[in-house]
Amino acid sequence: MSTTELDALYLTLTLALTTTAVLLVLGTPLAWWLSRQRGQLSAVIESVVALPLVLPPTVLGFYLLLLFAPDTALGRLWQEVTGTQLAFSFSALVIGSVLYSLPFTIQPLLAAFQRVPQDLLQAAATLGARPFDQFRSIVLPLSKRGFVTAATLSFAHTVGEFGVVLMIGGNIPGETQVLSIALYDAVESLQFDQAHRMAAWLVVFSLTLLFFVYRGDKARRLRVAA
Repeated sequence: MSTTELDALYLTLTLALTTTAVLLVLGTPLAWWLSRQRGQLSAVIESVVALPLVLPPTVLGFYLLLLFAPDTALGRLWQEVTGTQLAFSFSALVIGSVLYSLPFTIQPLLAAFQRVPQDLLQAAATLGARPFDQFRSIVLPLSKRGFVTAATLSFAHTVGEFGVVLMIGGNIPGETQVLSIALYDAVESLQFDQAHRMAAWLVVFSLTLLFFVYRGDKARRLRVAA
């Protein structure tokens, strides 16, 4: 692999790991709250969270680019605090990836939380367990598979992002040029051997992750059926 490919691979993995960690931290309480709500507000929030599933990524990237511009309140605040601009930076990639991959974290966690038997939580409450203790000792162990699925899908989805990261990060080698952008750049410059290598890596990586996700789900269903 060339230096460009290695840099793009390292940046892609760093972005995917960072995004997945942020999503699990932010998405867990949000998914738990949504699983406990039945009103119109929760339906509105679920719709907003799921919006990236149907919204073209360039639309989200366009509005984020406007939001991150140096002449906006957020852009000025970021520049005052960090001394760097937010648009076309790695931080912008993280923010955009978190927003774009949010449904891939929330939906598996929400489904896992909704499968937790309510009578167990009620029994724990009767015995004096506080909500946090109930979540830690009952919900988390029973939702382990949901966390694995959420982390895997979020990581894989971030690795494959293109439209959002191109809009808000551009194509800066070593800073914002992730693997999908490097692949596009290689095709545009007619470097098809390099493009083949990167495309093959992405295909193998994606298939491997999905294989383990589906194999784990099948094994769980067989255990339940038994």
